[in-house]
Amino acid sequence: MMARKSVFRPCIDLHDGQVKQIVGGTLSDHDPKNLTTNFISSQPPKHFAELYKTHNLQGGHVIKLGPGNDLAAKEALGAWPGGLQIGGGITDANAQEWLDAGASKVIVTSYLFPGTKFSLERLQRISSIVTKDRLVVDVSCRRRGDKWLVAMNKWQDITDMEVCKESLDQLSQYCSEFLIHAADVEGLCQGIDMDLVRKLGEWVAIPTTYAGGAKDIEDLQTVSDLSGGRVDLTYGSSLDIFGGTLVKFADLVNRSKSVV
Repeated sequence: MMARKSVFRPCIDLHDGQVKQIVGGTLSDHDPKNLTTNFISSQPPKHFAELYKTHNLQGGHVIKLGPGNDLAAKEALGAWPGGLQIGGGITDANAQEWLDAGASKVIVTSYLFPGTKFSLERLQRISSIVTKDRLVVDVSCRRRGDKWLVAMNKWQDITDMEVCKESLDQLSQYCSEFLIHAADVEGLCQGIDMDLVRKLGEWVAIPTTYAGGAKDIEDLQTVSDLSGGRVDLTYGSSLDIFGGTLVKFADLVNRSKSVV
């Protein structure tokens, strides 16, 4: 039996209703002028959803970064019903609405951490509403010393949860996937957090997608090697369809087809 290899997972990041690529560490409610944007697309969200559908790129995610993105998100989901996950402001009250709008799964973060404190009760509640199979937990994080702590609210606030085997094992009882942005390197195109990817390969027991810093097509092989094929990779600002010059979307599509 051949060992699994990591694959490319596409994304659509929405900010103020537009498809953008943002340096993750600059998102702030307190200082919006500090926002650093690498790319603002002239194309609507559905353009990217249709592109991913054409190439049957499964497991992609739409992330709403702040308010004003609901219509754009629903446009993307409508272009490929059942083909994309949705995250950003997901709660027990609206999760089913987003599934009804065409999302394959909902991605939850901040709702699980009222006052930055993890709530198992909230996780159990939303999992019971949408079912484990249709729930993704976003454990995006920031590095603090030799540890990674889950970050919420557009990666601005650090929670009380450390990303480690114990926490991931607990979360995986109620969800079917993890999405993990390495917020400190998100949007910088300066390389992935190899230490985190290696650790995730040791810790995760369910499908996991890593995002942050990918800048070369060979990063896909690096992630596969470091994680033993347990972690997939998202490319953002380095990708030509998002204004980047380092990685060609067509090359990623061809690479993905070769490992299926």
